[in-house]
Amino acid sequence: MFLTPQARIDDYTARGWWGDLTLDDLLQRNRAAHPQRTALVDPANRATLDGKDPRRLSWGELGGEVDRMAAGLLAVGLRKDDIVTYQLPNFVETAILALACSRLGLIISPVVMPYRAHELNYILATAQPKAVITVARFGNHDHAQTALDLDWDGRERKVLVLGGDAPQGAIDFDAVVAKANPEDAADYRRDHPVAAAELFTIFWTSGTEARPKGVPRDHNHWLVNGRMVVELSELQDGETLLNPFPLVNIASFGLVTPWLLRCGTLVLHHPFDLEVFLQQIGDEKVNYTIVAPAILNMVLKTPELLDKSDLSSVRAIGSGAAPLSPWMIEEFWNRFRIHICNIYGSNEGPTLFSAHYHVPDPAERARYFPRMGVEGIHWDGVTASMVQTRLVDPDTEEEITTTGKAGELRSQGAHVFNGYYNLPEVTRNAFDDKGYYRTGDLFELAGDGVVPRFYRFVGRCKDIIVRGGMNISPAELDDLLVGHPAFRDAAAVGIPDEVLGERVCAVVVPKGGNLPTVTELADWLRAKGVAAYKLPQRIESIDVLPRNPMNKVMRPQLRASILQRIGLSEQDRAGG
Repeated sequence: MFLTPQARIDDYTARGWWGDLTLDDLLQRNRAAHPQRTALVDPANRATLDGKDPRRLSWGELGGEVDRMAAGLLAVGLRKDDIVTYQLPNFVETAILALACSRLGLIISPVVMPYRAHELNYILATAQPKAVITVARFGNHDHAQTALDLDWDGRERKVLVLGGDAPQGAIDFDAVVAKANPEDAADYRRDHPVAAAELFTIFWTSGTEARPKGVPRDHNHWLVNGRMVVELSELQDGETLLNPFPLVNIASFGLVTPWLLRCGTLVLHHPFDLEVFLQQIGDEKVNYTIVAPAILNMVLKTPELLDKSDLSSVRAIGSGAAPLSPWMIEEFWNRFRIHICNIYGSNEGPTLFSAHYHVPDPAERARYFPRMGVEGIHWDGVTASMVQTRLVDPDTEEEITTTGKAGELRSQGAHVFNGYYNLPEVTRNAFDDKGYYRTGDLFELAGDGVVPRFYRFVGRCKDIIVRGGMNISPAELDDLLVGHPAFRDAAAVGIPDEVLGERVCAVVVPKGGNLPTVTELADWLRAKGVAAYKLPQRIESIDVLPRNPMNKVMRPQLRASILQRIGLSEQDRAGG
């Protein structure tokens, strides 16, 4: 049964899952309790990106900067519940802006830096923000002018530029902030209080299958997410987090709330550069960070980088968005005593996390997630109780309770969003008749016992390769292929087969000059116990795999490029 929004608030508040705190409440607490403690650190290479020296702010300084930024937002006419879109690098000003919006009750709807007019016009038409906040130029692109040239559909063009050089028609926001009275922010907050259940962010899905959808989340959603990260990483008071991604989605912004909760230090990084990233870990004594599986694999396969890196401060690394490799988890523990936490999630909020204390065995942790929110299964930690999940046959809607059959993961609870922004029909289809969100991801039940304790990720519902009536998870093969010593990176796609429907093509980024033959690769996979019907029948070499901003393999794009390379008539020449 669906709960009405107010019933949901009442129910989750009564359970202790939601409360009264907002992100600004945590900021004000931290600036008062630890004004001298380091709070926020710029990317170490900022000078090479925009010519400005990296900044380091204490909690006291950060609080003051947030007040001034918030007063500047008021000065340009923005008010509580207005939507603002920002397109900014991962600099301290971006975090300050997000916190300033939180202070005033503004709603942020950020976008990634690579977006251009096509994507931005869609966001502008859908969210209808009152302002776009950006930089004049970055990476040889005129972002501010692009924002001015968008289709504002008769609305006031309000483009705020951080960092100077605002073009004609835009507002030099640095100048506005410099003249603003910081006390205006406190006065406005007092007269316009913000509730924890009020909307704060509208983040956008990656859009790999359709146009991006806006995902609204309130302060309660973010604080639950933060508590989950604190638990899985065992984050302590005052510890240091390294955020390698712009503040535009649940993975990156998901480090903001644990940082606030633990009054720690947040180190920013942009754009992703492995050498700079590893240097920051050593210089800043980072305790926890998030890294895509492909990057972790690359680290282990680049000994010249490891030899000059200091990872001794790192206790745990969160990774997800693609299957993890068992050998990678084992290597990080055996060589560096670093726990790799396997995280499953999306902007919509469904979250499973496989921490070392949930799944001690590294090989199992790479493939299994705790089956949270299921009667008869207990997991340590407070946030596990806030999650309810079920596995359902997407064709029959029958619940799956035994191992060996893949089904769609459904999820509800304090972490799950309420529905897509201004898309009522899409929202209705996104939830089942029990009120569970349809994740679109296939899992199997795994583990011994009468009640299986784990989920095993199989793949996206639309990604499955169907060969002779057998379903093959390309994500599962990705996980295996990337462990081959001859590959720096790898992914599997389905290509047409006139007899069996599809066959498997391994698309690989070679580590050196020599590639295994199809037979040699099949023998290598057989030695790992892979079923014969899953074995690749073709290998294609590529310089780099196409990935979206969250480092997920863009499989439809990859498959299309491979089909174009081999010709659409390839199915007539099956045999590999």
